[in-house]
Amino acid sequence: MKAMILAAGKGERMRPLTLTTPKPLVRAGGVPLIEYHLKALAIAGFTEIVINHAWLGQQIESYLGDGSQYGLRIQYSAEGEPLETGGGIFRALPLLGDEAFLVVNGDIWTDYDFSVLHQPIAGLAHLVLTKNPAHHPTGDFTLVDGQVHDGQLDTATLTYSGIAVLHPQLFDGCSAGAFKLAPLLRKAMADGQVTGERLNGHWVDVGTHERLAEVETLIEARR
Repeated sequence: MKAMILAAGKGERMRPLTLTTPKPLVRAGGVPLIEYHLKALAIAGFTEIVINHAWLGQQIESYLGDGSQYGLRIQYSAEGEPLETGGGIFRALPLLGDEAFLVVNGDIWTDYDFSVLHQPIAGLAHLVLTKNPAHHPTGDFTLVDGQVHDGQLDTATLTYSGIAVLHPQLFDGCSAGAFKLAPLLRKAMADGQVTGERLNGHWVDVGTHERLAEVETLIEARR
């Protein structure tokens, strides 16, 4: 199974750090955020990685190279302008092949074990969900008996962690350009084609300086 790291965002809430550094290369505990993903993916048995980029993307290519230093093979999907999550993945599909692939947001930090996703999915998507953080108390989806649903239903909501396994068929009918991933997932949920699980472990959406500091604290506690 191949893996894709989404690294095209500008990280505007992280300025001034992201004025000269792409968000995935912002350091936590002295290590770029994206490097935590690469090391975790290598440990989990992934070998082929696709990374999309836009803002200051050449810095990402220059820093990571071909991935051999991590025991990986990295290919890049360069975007002149950000294509949002759905459009960015769609553009990279020729590099990802015809089978389901893992996708992870480049601006999260987690100690999640990616190896558990090395298995076929039943449907078009499998989402990893986490408890709602303080900055997103209403959550995104509900998880009932392993199926992910849109809307409240009669159970508590969870937040999409930015980690998923997607099948290329999820993008059938899409056209090149900028578009969001969420509408595709919601349509697939309505068709009963999205499974899910709860994330066990730590997870932080590193969208602000405060949350970057939170990651620093978690990393220091693990040392």
